[in-house]
Amino acid sequence: MLVELKNGETYNGHLVSCDSWMNINLRDVICTSKDGDRFWRMPECYIRGSTIKYLRIPDEVIDMVKEDAQAKSRNRAEMNKNRGGNSSQNQNQRAPRSGNRNNFGVRSGPSGGGLGNGGMRGGNAGQGNRPPPQGNKLRK
Repeated sequence: MLVELKNGETYNGHLVSCDSWMNINLRDVICTSKDGDRFWRMPECYIRGSTIKYLRIPDEVIDMVKEDAQAKSRNRAEMNKNRGGNSSQNQNQRAPRSGNRNNFGVRSGPSGGGLGNGGMRGGNAGQGNRPPPQGNKLRK
């Protein structure tokens, strides 16, 4: 791939990795100066994403990425299809749970309120992050 920087330099090499900030690692790199009269060969290179003006990627690489994305999409659809079709069987195979979960993920019932369930300490089962009821009067 070819990377042109905001300062005019170009880097031509094989993409090794990139991240969400467009920081790029290249290998087997040829760097060209701004005016095009000097060249450097480097075994590897790191380019900070904020310095990149544009990227030129070969069409065959773009096609490979599109095909890979379509294959992953098909695999996800098949996994969801298989997961959704056996939901009643999967529910019967799970270990029984005591109590029900409220909107906060805390179980109410005999085992509710434990630390492992995301609840508060003590017997405030089913209360979530709410303080225990105090009645109608405010206490100072």
